Amino acid sequence: MRSSFFVFQIIWVFLFSGCSKDTSDLPVKPPGGYWNMTTIKIAYALGMIDEIQMEFPVPDDVTEIKDLVYTTVDSTDLHLDIYYPENINKKQPLLLFIHGGGLSKGNKKDYLRYTCDFAQRGYVTATVQYRFVDKVKYPEQIYEVISAVRWLKQNADSFHIDTSKIALIGGSAGGLLAMMVGYSADTDIFKTGGDSVSYNVEAVVDLYGPVDFTTPYAREHSIVKRMFGKTYDEEPDIYKKYSPLSFVSADDPPTLVFQGTIDDLVPVSQSDTLVARLKTVGVPVEYHRLKGWPHAMDVEVNVNKYCQYYMNRFFEKYLPQN
Repeated sequence: MRSSFFVFQIIWVFLFSGCSKDTSDLPVKPPGGYWNMTTIKIAYALGMIDEIQMEFPVPDDVTEIKDLVYTTVDSTDLHLDIYYPENINKKQPLLLFIHGGGLSKGNKKDYLRYTCDFAQRGYVTATVQYRFVDKVKYPEQIYEVISAVRWLKQNADSFHIDTSKIALIGGSAGGLLAMMVGYSADTDIFKTGGDSVSYNVEAVVDLYGPVDFTTPYAREHSIVKRMFGKTYDEEPDIYKKYSPLSFVSADDPPTLVFQGTIDDLVPVSQSDTLVARLKTVGVPVEYHRLKGWPHAMDVEVNVNKYCQYYMNRFFEKYLPQN
């Protein structure tokens, strides 16, 4: 049995060596994926998947400012972290990262890889905390991210931010919030008393975020029910009202979408539907549909490099540095 296992492992490495090893054409072609979730789990068990570092010292050439209070809601302070290059000498575009976790878990530090890497490329980056659904139900988190955008605009001079060049980037539930904030700024639905600063942004990056909660799969999913605190049968209107798809219009910001085809949490059909709708109304959209990759695929080193490469190209086009 032991020898058979090692034979199997050797065959497996041969078949899937392209899935985790770096290649010279990585920036052009997506890393090779997997047949299904079973094969990717086996590859993970065999140590064939190289994951990015989630925690590491902030590089010496990056300034980190942590736990700035951007709003206080019901006696709860909500924080954000800001990063920018040490040698920054003029205002630069802001990239605001929103973590995922089904609106029930996660941490603003989850995107440290992105915030540091893009700060080293010359951008101002930030990552935001929001309350989870055990405290407040969706869509309250949208209001909180909007507050963060407004706070960053109001304090732009202190952090070298060019308020005319802001992108929202999020994965999974973070992608949901990025789309909802980015696509709703041209409406009055999230306006509150005393709002004087626009929360419009110039670009959205969605990594495998849900876009339509009215599909049979979505409305029966336990995560979605927990987000809303009501079932679809109890209140179907909110499932449609607070789906990003309901907010897509011709004046929405350019959008970059990443999605794995074997995602077993947010089906690839969700991103397919979003991209089709954006194209129909004329919103500039770039779609990277990565064959054989699952949810949270960008924790894998080569997928992360691929996503960063195309994010950087997208930002250079729509948020050029000053």
